[in-house]
Amino acid sequence: MRIVIAGGHGQIALRLERLLAARGDEAVGVIRNPEQSEDLRAAGAEPVVLDLESASVEEVAEVLRGADAAVFAAGAGPNSGSERKETVDRGAAVLFADAAERAGVRRYVVVSSMGADPEHPGDEVFDAYLRAKGAADAYVRSRTALDWTILRPGMLTNDAGTGMVLLTASTGRGPVPRDDVAAALLELLETPATAGLTLELISGNMPVSVAVKDVAGN
Repeated sequence: MRIVIAGGHGQIALRLERLLAARGDEAVGVIRNPEQSEDLRAAGAEPVVLDLESASVEEVAEVLRGADAAVFAAGAGPNSGSERKETVDRGAAVLFADAAERAGVRRYVVVSSMGADPEHPGDEVFDAYLRAKGAADAYVRSRTALDWTILRPGMLTNDAGTGMVLLTASTGRGPVPRDDVAAALLELLETPATAGLTLELISGNMPVSVAVKDVAGN
């Protein structure tokens, strides 16, 4: 498979790229900073330098053409203000979805956030982030030309992955290693029957592959 990942230098994205490369799949990471290219190559991915805050739909579609799936894993980052939550966490997500549609890439997986809600109240930056992610998720859900799956992990940690998770429509709060999020993304990409699902993910007691088959109804 050829998988194009927005936010290709993110911590989850790099893990996913390594998993894809290890299986012989082709991972393409979209990054804004060319200095990150070597990190992607080290992970086994092909870097593509493109700023999703300023690129056109056609420019992004060009990168996506011929892909088997698209993964939106970009984010403005914890040190950014409310304005970039809007331009990246919402705006870039909308752009990437539009570009996937234009490029004819149906399979579209989103790394969202637990608590994402376009109507989330509050004036803090994190409140703006949850609103932006919620608005992006709502937009993706409205695209009938996309076979979308939205994954909302709990509190992300850098602990070593256990491969054991809880994956359902509503898990309640809890932590999850980034390793296990990447492993779940890999399984979701391979399981088209999860299209149309919004799922929460935390650490649990079910192997990732079994958890994904379970929500897919297999």
